[in-house]
Amino acid sequence: MAGLFQKVLIANRGEIALRIQRACRDMGIPSVAVHSTADAQAMHVRLADESVCIGPPAARESYLNAASILSAAIVTGADAIHPGYGFLAENAEFAEMVEAHGLTFIGPSPAHIRMMGDKIAAKAAMATLGVPLVPGSDGEVTRIEQARAVAARIGYPVLIKAAAGGGGRGMKVAHDAEGLEEAWRVARAEARAAFGNEAVYVEKYLDRPRHIELQVFADATGNVVHFGERDCSLQRRHQKLLEEAGSPALTAEARARLGTTATAALARLGYRNAGTLEFLYQDGQFAFIEMNTRLQVEHPVTEMLCGIDLVREQIRIAAGETLGYGQEDIAFSGHAIECRINAEDPENFTPTPGLVEAYHAPGGLGVRVDSALYAGYKVPPFYDSLVAKLIVHGPTRAQAIARLARSLAEFAVIGIKTTLPLHQRIVADQRFQAGDYDIHWLERFVAGT
Repeated sequence: MAGLFQKVLIANRGEIALRIQRACRDMGIPSVAVHSTADAQAMHVRLADESVCIGPPAARESYLNAASILSAAIVTGADAIHPGYGFLAENAEFAEMVEAHGLTFIGPSPAHIRMMGDKIAAKAAMATLGVPLVPGSDGEVTRIEQARAVAARIGYPVLIKAAAGGGGRGMKVAHDAEGLEEAWRVARAEARAAFGNEAVYVEKYLDRPRHIELQVFADATGNVVHFGERDCSLQRRHQKLLEEAGSPALTAEARARLGTTATAALARLGYRNAGTLEFLYQDGQFAFIEMNTRLQVEHPVTEMLCGIDLVREQIRIAAGETLGYGQEDIAFSGHAIECRINAEDPENFTPTPGLVEAYHAPGGLGVRVDSALYAGYKVPPFYDSLVAKLIVHGPTRAQAIARLARSLAEFAVIGIKTTLPLHQRIVADQRFQAGDYDIHWLERFVAGT
């Protein structure tokens, strides 16, 4: 594998920076870690081939500082940049800047990043490619009268969503005509504050859908494959907490239909590298909601299911290699589940940065932990609260759940509060064990209803 790139700069931090670093090392490619002053002792820095400080703790002055990251790449002789997820991973302008400086952006083209970053444009593109959508407006809704007309056509409740949104920001539910104007106004204000873009659209609010996403990969010659679906329905305030592969809700027919529809659409689009199409699934029907043009936080459950290193595939494709295999060559085995462990109070979800006094990760057959924690590390207060991902695999879903319960009991993070106790409660619940949940279930579970 040596020779694909001379050196890869990893424009991220924490567990995902460490994950990419390990893939590069497996491939014989030197890598560069970047870090803020707050992350000088972070694990991805301590294990790096070389590292560069790119700014003070605030993300906008370090991990979101495109000029500093590009300077670090040029100074260290890197010829490619891997953005990981978050920060600049879905920033089309950054991808263009990388290419303009003669470097390779390890990800999709800037044009596809830009298209899919605008949810209105993404839905329009998918509609032309034959992908089913949630009923709603044809585009941006700029006047409340338009919103009322759409709601009258598709029926209440409706969801007002930011075109440039993510993470639940700029998203409001209107259950009836009386609440529509307030939802529309607040969603626009949130979108403007969070994304600098107040554009919103309207779609039908589904009462009990599953959140199903499909991992796809495409090379520059038009070959497209998928690596199966992930069920990401366990969410709190639109933030995923636990993911499964495959989904306990899908039949073999639905799974095949999803894969065929999505890969055909991406082939026609001329997409390249990794991507994830996200759908709502209810009453046997899929409806596209958005596409993420990057590696997902939950990619390890897919890797556990099919045994393929997705970061390695990203790097190969970015270097101009073809996939070298077809859909029929991808084999899926057993069941995998991931828990996102956050540095948060498990009762009220308040962030809990601080000193990790002791740390013990679980192990054993079919158990994987992606984390940059270690005893003596001080979790900084400046970034996302995700500190570890626990991933388990078993021959069956029941066996994977049993392995997950055992692993959660073994997992110890002393000194800060984490969401480990919440995950133990979820896994012990009979409804979860039966696979009987939807995207609203966890909110009710946390509230005790």
